[in-house]
Amino acid sequence: MSEETRLIHGFHAVTAKLRQDAEGVREIYLASGRQDGRAKDLVKLAGECGIRIVSVDTARLDGMAKGESHQGVVASVAARQRYVTLDDVLDNLAEPALLLVLDGVTDPHNLGACLRVADAAGAHAVVAPKDRACGLNATAIKVASGAADTVPYIVVTNLARSLREIKERGIWTIGAAGEATRDLYAIEQKGATAWVLGAEGEGLRRLTRDTCDELAKIPMYGSVESLNVSVASGICLFEARRQRS
Repeated sequence: MSEETRLIHGFHAVTAKLRQDAEGVREIYLASGRQDGRAKDLVKLAGECGIRIVSVDTARLDGMAKGESHQGVVASVAARQRYVTLDDVLDNLAEPALLLVLDGVTDPHNLGACLRVADAAGAHAVVAPKDRACGLNATAIKVASGAADTVPYIVVTNLARSLREIKERGIWTIGAAGEATRDLYAIEQKGATAWVLGAEGEGLRRLTRDTCDELAKIPMYGSVESLNVSVASGICLFEARRQRS
C-alpha cells in the first residue's frame, strides 16, 4: 500500500519542514529557472537532507497549490500529522501553561497567522474544535511559516468539555469579549493561562463564553470595533508573557 502524502507550499513552510522533519519530506517541486538566493538555499538544504528536487513549470505548481500563492515551490510530505493530546502537552511543561484556544476560526489564513503568533509568544499549544474550524490545511501551514511544525495543534470533539478539563488542570481560562467589563491589562496572568478567542465579528459561542473563568476585552481607542483574531491573539498572549517576565 502506497504511503499517503499531502502538499505544502511556500518557502517558509517547505524550509521549516526540512529543518524540523526532513524524514517526512518526500519530494520538492521547484519552479524551473529559479536561481535566486532563496531557491539556492532551499536546494542546498534539500541536498543536505537527501531530498530530491524536481524542476517543474509554473503551471504545474499552480495546479498543485490549487490557486494559492506558492512562491515557486511545493513539497510532497507524509500525510501523517504528529498526534498530540492536551495531556501530552500539559504533562511535560517546565513552566505554567500558556494556551491559545480558538472557537469558530474557519479561515485558514487566520489559523496560520494564529499559529505563527502562538509560536512567537511561546504558547504551548493551540486548541480548536473539530467542527466550525478550517483544520490544518496547506494554506494554514504556508501562512504559519513553520509554526505548524513547532506548535502542537490539538483538535477536540467538544470544546466546552475540553475547556472544563483545562480548568481542572488549574489553568485559568480567559475569554476575549468586547462586552467584558475588565480589560486584559487588569487581569492577573502570571500563572497557567488559556486565552480563548472567537472569529472576528462572531466572537465566542455562548457555551464557550459561559465555560470560561472570566471574560476580558482589548481596549479599543479608535473607530474600529474589532480586530482580526490573529492580531487579538498576539495582544493577549504577549500580555501574558509580559506579566511573566
